[in-house]
Amino acid sequence: MSHRTKVVVVGAGPAGASLALLLARGGMAVTLVEAGTNLERQFRGEALMPSGLEALAAMGLLELIPGLPHRPLVEWRFVVNGQELFTATEPLGGDPSRPCTLVSQPALLEALLKRGSTYPSFAIERGQPVVDLLWQQERVAGVQLRDGSQLPADLVVGCDGRGSLVRQKAGLALQSSPSPIDLLWFQLASPAASPLAGSFTTLVGPQGVFSAFESASGGVQLGWVIGKSQATPELSREGWIERMAALSPPQLAAWLRQWRGGLGAPNRLTVQVGLAERWCQPGLLLLGDAAHPMGPVRAQGINMALRDAWVAAMRLLPLLSSGCSGAALDGVAVQIEAERRPEIIRMQTLQAAEAARGEQLRQQGWLRGALAIAAPLVGPAIAAHWSQQQQPLRQGLAQLP
Repeated sequence: MSHRTKVVVVGAGPAGASLALLLARGGMAVTLVEAGTNLERQFRGEALMPSGLEALAAMGLLELIPGLPHRPLVEWRFVVNGQELFTATEPLGGDPSRPCTLVSQPALLEALLKRGSTYPSFAIERGQPVVDLLWQQERVAGVQLRDGSQLPADLVVGCDGRGSLVRQKAGLALQSSPSPIDLLWFQLASPAASPLAGSFTTLVGPQGVFSAFESASGGVQLGWVIGKSQATPELSREGWIERMAALSPPQLAAWLRQWRGGLGAPNRLTVQVGLAERWCQPGLLLLGDAAHPMGPVRAQGINMALRDAWVAAMRLLPLLSSGCSGAALDGVAVQIEAERRPEIIRMQTLQAAEAARGEQLRQQGWLRGALAIAAPLVGPAIAAHWSQQQQPLRQGLAQLP
């Protein structure tokens, strides 16, 4: 009897949950290890760009979306010094059936796990963090859990996020790229519909910069840009509302003030961008943020993770379903990195350029003033140029298998 290849996937985020499902659907033995007992986090990106929707469609999992809390985005709106600069309507000239869609990420992950559990070769360990890797000479041979139990594996796939313990234990260095900003995320619960009306609105002025959109699960999410070295301002709920209202057009400002009681405390998202020097070594492969922490521009973390998972599944399944040598697995892991790395590098470069343009607007009052004054004249041209710039950030930069 041939050896049945066993894979352990660490982390039930977008890359890990979807990869484990795909491998189990292909008939191979896979154990998904998730440190948490639930998948709720202080912040999980929920914007599926066409690139992420394409990956879900390739997986045959796009059908899950209608059954989850979701909200197609209607438009992108930019306000400078209280003056609307431009709006750009989804899908920005792309496929009308695939606009940017906000989806509750915890609900999506649970749906992936539920679908995965329908396959007999799928197993999951929840609430059991990985604390170490198992080794056979120079090869990763499995993982050890906090309770002391061990899970042997022919291949360990680390999908455990930007602070990846798997990456650290494997000694794979992360090359970090500096970010000048962090983000403060707020939730605002309200029984009344917001005037955002399905738009992702970015507001820039002398008081600062923030973005606002209606969450897939209800309420409004507000993201305030803060300098990397700046301490989180100690403002009251009313103080934050007034700061945001000062940047907002009258209708949004009035709504924020009316429902200020629903504003939650800010959660600071430390922006970390980086790229592992190597994504693999014998017996090990990194995917998603474990291999390449993404910046927040256009929510690339979830979209690139789904694309990683699809490529990995397509390259691994021909080997894993029938059993194979460690050398063959390692060769495919190298191939996966070579296939995915160029898109990630280019995407991070595009994210950095977009972030730099936003930082320039945040820092330069004269530029904001000029744009606000000239908005009626230059707004349409800026909208067309901006929409064109967004295409690679939305569509991806590589063809999926």
